[in-house]
Amino acid sequence: MNIRTFSSSNRRKLLCRQKKSRSRSSLGLPVRIIAGIVLIFATNCSVIIQFCLAFRPVASPFGAATLARQISRIQCGAAPFTLTHVSASPISSSRRTSMRLRAATTNCSMDNPLLQSWNDMPFHLPPFQKIRPSHFSPAFSKAMSSHLRDLDDIVNDPRDPTFDTVMIPYDRAGGLLDRVGSVFGNYCGSLNSPDMQSVQSEMAPVLSRHTSSTYTLPGLFEKIDAVHQNRHNSENSHLTKEEVRLIERVWMDFTRQGARFNDAVKEEYADIMAEMSSLQTQFQQNVMKDEETYEMVLSLEEMAGCPDSLIDAARQAAAEREKDDEYYVITLSRSLVEPFLTYSDRRDLREQVCRAWMKRGELSADRDNSVLAVQLLKLRKRIAELHGCSSFAEFQCLDKMAKTPANVIDLLENVWARARKSANRERLALEQYVESTGEVLDGGIEFWDWRYYAEKVRKTRYDLDESLIKPYFSLQSVTEAVMAVSKNLFGLRYIRRHDVEAYHPDVDVYEVRENVADTKTGKLSDKLVALFLHDNYARKHKSSGAWMSEYRTQTKNQPPNADPMEGVPIVSNNNNFAKGQPSTLLSYNDAKTLFHEMGHGHHGMLSNANFGRLASTNVLTDFVELPSQLFEHWLSQPEVLKKHAKHFETGEPISDELLQKIKAAEKFNQGFETVEYAACALFDMAVHMIEDYDDGFDLGDFEAKQMERMGMPKGIVMRHRPTHFQHLFSSSHYAAGYYVYMWAQVLDADVFAAFEESGNVFDPDVASKARQYIYSSGNTEAPDELFRSFRGRDPDIKFLLEKLGLANN
Repeated sequence: MNIRTFSSSNRRKLLCRQKKSRSRSSLGLPVRIIAGIVLIFATNCSVIIQFCLAFRPVASPFGAATLARQISRIQCGAAPFTLTHVSASPISSSRRTSMRLRAATTNCSMDNPLLQSWNDMPFHLPPFQKIRPSHFSPAFSKAMSSHLRDLDDIVNDPRDPTFDTVMIPYDRAGGLLDRVGSVFGNYCGSLNSPDMQSVQSEMAPVLSRHTSSTYTLPGLFEKIDAVHQNRHNSENSHLTKEEVRLIERVWMDFTRQGARFNDAVKEEYADIMAEMSSLQTQFQQNVMKDEETYEMVLSLEEMAGCPDSLIDAARQAAAEREKDDEYYVITLSRSLVEPFLTYSDRRDLREQVCRAWMKRGELSADRDNSVLAVQLLKLRKRIAELHGCSSFAEFQCLDKMAKTPANVIDLLENVWARARKSANRERLALEQYVESTGEVLDGGIEFWDWRYYAEKVRKTRYDLDESLIKPYFSLQSVTEAVMAVSKNLFGLRYIRRHDVEAYHPDVDVYEVRENVADTKTGKLSDKLVALFLHDNYARKHKSSGAWMSEYRTQTKNQPPNADPMEGVPIVSNNNNFAKGQPSTLLSYNDAKTLFHEMGHGHHGMLSNANFGRLASTNVLTDFVELPSQLFEHWLSQPEVLKKHAKHFETGEPISDELLQKIKAAEKFNQGFETVEYAACALFDMAVHMIEDYDDGFDLGDFEAKQMERMGMPKGIVMRHRPTHFQHLFSSSHYAAGYYVYMWAQVLDADVFAAFEESGNVFDPDVASKARQYIYSSGNTEAPDELFRSFRGRDPDIKFLLEKLGLANN
């Protein structure tokens, strides 16, 4: 993910994180992502989702308690998007009750759709067709005021501080802000027009300061602290495990946002957060501008070697840019760049587009993200100092499963050493292939050569050509497959609602339903589980990558007589596939991305928490990618492929012979894929473990020296170089946290092994446990406890090493 990012209740959501996104590799690392404003957060756990994939990818709530938590998370490294997750910083969903919303909006401007009742909209969806960028600033103004009134009510309550008088209203607080923020965050990632970007830049510091004010509101933390100190007293023995968890997580939110600082430090902290939010927003917008403006215009002759599906997508991109019919365009969309690097016979053109791809965020002197990144690193270091930590990496890890940077480094270096050996063997195979053809490559295998010659070697070794696979992976068939897996595992049904309009014509809207048995009578009833929005195509003004976000987060904490619809989640998955004609064909990795984001989507749709702060992807960042990466496993299952991988023209199912070839080549090039990712994660930790950034600190120089220290294999570069590493610099959620994709891979490989050990990858008992402990529990329990409840032990890395073909390295 970034995955995006995209909040206590909506963690991954905003992942403007990338939003981070959620780009991804065959490693199953999405980029979550989504980046953008402080509101784009992924998840505290993350992602979010984001993702936002390992790159996705990226992960706060937007409500009273939510927005504050969200923005701070994003800024400080908590959850941006999401976002799961990112996922992923994530703007929380509006989980507030219809009563509270009506009360909050009664006196609001009736011409602002963000402030009007949405009860007349299908499923209380936002009135997308009426919303304009100009509506957000006045809506936020009223929503922030309403939020502060909610918090003031808690402070001014004369009763003793208890769970009922403090925690319940705190979790509900800020319903209007949640609602406005969720739309805003999603628009920043999916519909970020120039007008929207202006609003985003304007609101970033404003929202940041609002969040800071909610954590420092006189009297509020004192009440939360009192509840926290008394949580284990005999008079509180009635509290459930989830209620204690809520107390502890909210108290942690406040302390990590400086609630115990003195007034002078609180003021400094607020200034830092506001400055960071502006810098992160600018970083994201610079990357988006480079991706929007760059184009390599080609003739049909210059597309030599490219399969028909890529030629069709390049022609579609040219048409969208109003080029004449004889031209084709390669943009900086990953869904165009990576296939071009894989198939184009023109080495000079591969180099040209590859260099532009690697220099996103610094293509123009007036959009140099390296300057912004260094400023962010210095501000993060100051945050760490204020919290008594030697580095930002130390501060970030304190609230993650990993606990310390040393534990992260141990995992990454274990995998890095094995992957580097594998990648060097792979490079040797490429060089041997080139030699066998009589070619002479000036400079040897370069980054723009690797994918091209890897595809040649794969075809030679396995008689497998990606262009033969893609016709069986149309977007329609992969979507049908992922929804069938969802039904087989969890009983969910997806009903397309052609009559419900979303924010763009490309977005598909689904009702998600299931049959639920009455606990007493056993009678089945048809239950609405969630609303699902599927936004699959790349387009102008949309963040790159892939991510999951939410417009409304699941919660049961609503006032009496509230409309039950307000507790039904509205989940969105965003991808960036190049639209094709007549059908959009996906690579195998694109199909994995779609499955990955649907895993994040299930984390939101199946959430079953009592409190918004603990619901959905609002989990620790190194757990948020487990649901998403776990879901990827079902794509490769023969029973899924045999039923759903059908030729887009003939409808013919994929042959057993081709399936066997895909299986045989499953671990091919995994050294390259793992090195691409692990280099990013190690760089992330290294740059955030620095204890002093002097005035002469040069990010590019640090990158070069870090790659040299690591022994980066020739011909490979980091999947995300610093100037476009949105997981790190479009929010702080994944900063010193990009490792979470690898951490979660240890978990997901182990969890899927449980399905395999049952003898049935759709075993209903194992699926039921996965739903309970992985997809539905959110943050109601500590993630290590949830894993033990599912597996009966701690995770074992051997399953991951076997999956990647690195066990014997």
